[in-house]
Amino acid sequence: MLARIPLLLRVPLIYLLIIANTVIRVSLLLLCALLKALLPIKSLQVLLDRWIIGLAEAWIGFNSWMMDHMTTLQVHYREDSALATDGHYLVLSNHQSWVDILVLQKVFNKRIPFMRFFLKKELFWVPMLGLAWWALDFPFMQRHTKSQLQKRPELAGMDIAATRKACEKFLGKPVSIMIFPEGTRFTPAKHAQQQSPLPALLKPKSGGMAYALDAMGKGLHAILDVTLHYPNGIPGMADLIADRIKHVHVEVRLRPIPDALRAGDYENDRAFRAQFQQWMNGLWQDKQAILNGYAKP
Repeated sequence: MLARIPLLLRVPLIYLLIIANTVIRVSLLLLCALLKALLPIKSLQVLLDRWIIGLAEAWIGFNSWMMDHMTTLQVHYREDSALATDGHYLVLSNHQSWVDILVLQKVFNKRIPFMRFFLKKELFWVPMLGLAWWALDFPFMQRHTKSQLQKRPELAGMDIAATRKACEKFLGKPVSIMIFPEGTRFTPAKHAQQQSPLPALLKPKSGGMAYALDAMGKGLHAILDVTLHYPNGIPGMADLIADRIKHVHVEVRLRPIPDALRAGDYENDRAFRAQFQQWMNGLWQDKQAILNGYAKP
């Protein structure tokens, strides 16, 4: 078992394998994206799209293999409904660590449509990965601050229009859109600053979900509500590579998308926005109850 290799040798080996896996897969992925752009033949573009997704899933698969064979991490997974590779999901999760993304990719890879995240426009310039995210049709968003919107209210409409445009390519196709409603990773300092009423969670923000539902319309059929729990405390990526994370619990609940949440104007209708936020708060209260259950001996 590779996890028995002395840590002093295993850590640099893991870093080397991560770099090699990323460089090889992303290079091939970008080559496929270039061919897709240069050869506008519909049947060829469909084939290249499959190869692009296949390379991304292979990248995730290799990372998951390393987690299985080069660390002693145990992923305890529970779901209340069967998942579908041709589903149309909005995936919501609490956010505690950068490790969350690798764990979510591990448990969902090839079990639901390839997950896309809403990304800040600036992330396009991340070396190699920015182009890879672009080739994989990750939606790049430009969110404006409250002060900017107060000075120029028309920018809010531009945000919504940009979201719709980014999501157009997913309409009618199996899709998984991933959102962390808390907007940032949990830390005790952020929790105290927010004065969150939930002991283990930050306050959820409903804007990202509202934008996604507005853009996708009926294109999203259900919510995958994910709760992540690390029994030994919130880890960092270095903890994963150094094999200091022993357990993570992942609980997935399939939830319907209420019709009432699809039918309003989140940006301009204050009553609808309050209703949306109330529903999201209820979801987070359920999530806290799940976490309370894990905390019991």
